[in-house]
Amino acid sequence: MASIPFHIPSIPKPQDTYNFLIDNSNSLFLHPSLPKSPDGLGRPIHPAEAYDPVSFAHYPLPASLGPIKPPLMESTPFKLVDDVAGLHYLATKLALAPEFAVDLEHNGYRSFQGLTCLMQISTRTEDFVVDTLKVRASVGEFLGKFFLDPSKKKVMHGAINDIIWLQRDFGIYVVNLFDTMQASRVMRLERNSLAFLLKYFCGVDANKEYQCSDWRLRPLPSDMVKYAREDTHYLLYIHDVMRKELVSGSKQLGFEDPLGEVCKRSHEVCLRMYKKEVFDKETSYLFMHGLGDADNLDAKQLAIVAGLFEWRDRVAREEDESTGYILPNKQLLEIAKKKPLKARELLDLVGYSRTLVLRDVDQIVEILWAAICVHAPNFEKVAKDLNSGVPISEIGAKIQETKKMDQEHEKKMAFIDHQQESEASKRKVFGPTWRPIGPAHSPMLWVVRPMFAPSVSPA
Repeated sequence: MASIPFHIPSIPKPQDTYNFLIDNSNSLFLHPSLPKSPDGLGRPIHPAEAYDPVSFAHYPLPASLGPIKPPLMESTPFKLVDDVAGLHYLATKLALAPEFAVDLEHNGYRSFQGLTCLMQISTRTEDFVVDTLKVRASVGEFLGKFFLDPSKKKVMHGAINDIIWLQRDFGIYVVNLFDTMQASRVMRLERNSLAFLLKYFCGVDANKEYQCSDWRLRPLPSDMVKYAREDTHYLLYIHDVMRKELVSGSKQLGFEDPLGEVCKRSHEVCLRMYKKEVFDKETSYLFMHGLGDADNLDAKQLAIVAGLFEWRDRVAREEDESTGYILPNKQLLEIAKKKPLKARELLDLVGYSRTLVLRDVDQIVEILWAAICVHAPNFEKVAKDLNSGVPISEIGAKIQETKKMDQEHEKKMAFIDHQQESEASKRKVFGPTWRPIGPAHSPMLWVVRPMFAPSVSPA
């Protein structure tokens, strides 16, 4: 069949179709199911922190008797899981499996935080593809406990992103991981990709045609299902072979315990925690510097970048779209450099297919005018520092320190204003002879003298 493109505009957004509950607020991701640290900082405690990763290196597996070759894919039972009954069936299978292989297919273009579109799971005898768009709300409930179970080995390849996607979308946390990418690095293999491992260990030529396809597509074409299955079907066997070579090749690999080293590195991957992007209008735009043509921007251009960054972030959260879908960095920089101050000029520059730019074109033009005519002087120092090679972290720290000082000054001024307003209102009620007694910062020490009271000083 023909290849599937990276983006298919006609696909309805799954967030709308299945009524996902998504929090795109500009706040931290709290990991609500995890206990918090008792140190007062409220750090979420990952379940894997309770285990020594080396303890996972030596566990009873059939693989200890030798690598177990998987059956042919064509003869392996397969189930597409797209309802709660299917999840229940999969859960009964995982309850009996001492290990299972996992992979995810993801779409990060048509949502602000990203969407897990598929979950592939393989046991020694069966393959499963879970339609995580259809059963998103129930995945964690049915499968989470197996990912947490320290007695079950989870085998994944390059799990550094999959780990945090599981947390974000399903509240799933992984304990006891064997990451075959980490193993390939410890083994110093020629390459670390899954395609290389499939060829090297299994003689399978991986079809990577669908690696960057739009995995929101439904129904899934058979070739995409085959591709998805292939990512996990052979993974337990690859784990077996790697494990055997890691145990026998300690001297050649330069590690006292190569298998333990892989378990340590895999454990570190497990401990990664999902963090939602938090936007700071004072500093977030700085990270454009050094991307593409973002060097040597003057104050006006930098003010435009900052204004567009703030507009784009707000719209992305509201519409649940990626910032790249709304306005790619390259086009944002083109706007900053060419400064189109009319709606038609702006749309001719970015194209009329940018639907949210088209919707907000008048507002964006106002942002450009304000950036050039009002805000540019505030960016003179930052532009000079950036173009002089001052590190972004240092510039950001200075901005935050200035912001903190300004906030403290505003608080002091607000307190003084409140005092003055309070005193004025009390004089209006009690008359011009009213006066406060005691320190000005102690609002409880008020003594009032009504207009009709005799002029006697308090004792």
